[in-house]
Amino acid sequence: MSVVIVGGGILGLSTAYQLSRLRPDCRITVLDKEMGIAQHQTGRNSGVIHSGIYYLPGSAKALNCRAGREQLLDFCRHHEVPFELCGKVIVAVEPSEVSRLRALRERGEANGVNCRLISREELKEIEPHAAGIEALHVPDAGIVDYRRMCEVLAVESGADIRTGVRVLRVTDDLGEMVVETDHGEIRCRRVVNCAGLHCDRVCRVSSGKPALKIVPFKGEYFRLKQPAEYLCRHLVYPVPDPRFPFLGVHLTRMIDGGIEVGPNAVLALGREAYQKTDLNFGDLVETLGYPGFLRMAAKHWKMGMGEMWRSLSKRAFVKALNRLCPDLRSEHLLPAPAGIRAQALRPDGSLEDDFQIVEVGGGVHVLNAPSPAATASLAIGSTICSYLGAC
Repeated sequence: MSVVIVGGGILGLSTAYQLSRLRPDCRITVLDKEMGIAQHQTGRNSGVIHSGIYYLPGSAKALNCRAGREQLLDFCRHHEVPFELCGKVIVAVEPSEVSRLRALRERGEANGVNCRLISREELKEIEPHAAGIEALHVPDAGIVDYRRMCEVLAVESGADIRTGVRVLRVTDDLGEMVVETDHGEIRCRRVVNCAGLHCDRVCRVSSGKPALKIVPFKGEYFRLKQPAEYLCRHLVYPVPDPRFPFLGVHLTRMIDGGIEVGPNAVLALGREAYQKTDLNFGDLVETLGYPGFLRMAAKHWKMGMGEMWRSLSKRAFVKALNRLCPDLRSEHLLPAPAGIRAQALRPDGSLEDDFQIVEVGGGVHVLNAPSPAATASLAIGSTICSYLGAC
């Protein structure tokens, strides 16, 4: 039996790892167009271990996050991958946010998350520089080195990792899958598409017609200068706006000891356009010409303009952070690498909120796997293996 996995991020490598445990006889090949693994979403996220508190009970996100978190912790302990369960606080800074905060606690409890409401005084004990009239303390949250985890997954899976290989087309030849690449063809029994920012394109060249299109949103971050790191001890998040999939600007301890703040969430000018000056004209035309994007933009243009203004104005960015941390100043910030979220968008303009895994012919395609996909990666890998069956 042989399986080709397209994408060398944490989902592709977790699938390879889980499949190698389930079927030790399986020949597994992982392809990635970059010259190394974990070069995009996995290697550019904030390294948070999510608790599962935000997600609709019974959803794929909720179920996979909770199961995946436990598997991730066991994996990290066994393989000595750096992690820390530092906990987080979700902070209500205005009376209008308190009811949403309490509803979030109910959702967290329904998902089995260890969380409790705390007073302003208790918040000051945990995070002395955080503003808030009430908060939700979530000890289950933490931080981890996802790049290191990917390195270990690659080794432990025993897979043939081929970097610098771009998939051009996938066809079915009498029940055998033919993966055509810019380095020749590979024949296999099944194909798994974990291509992240390009998953919809890989699905299309596999004779699929995905009902979703990836629209790239760039998350722009800063890091605190070392003398200002005392402003954040753990993870400090706002109460999320349920209308949007983004969690808002927050402060995050990093596994390397630094503090990251952000992000802005702006439309990226390409699926890999990380710098402010980067532009992929073809990607941008594809996004702007998609009816679903136009409908979404018409509905949420005010939010989009606010994010763009914070992207252009450091003062506006700091003002947004000051809602959570009034002592933070512009001079405390240093630029940090941006990340791009592969957000699936439907033709009607609605953002796909849950994980989406579909079968097309002999392929299994992960068409939407935003946060908390990294936390849930080992559970998602097991789910993908269930689609593969006996292969």
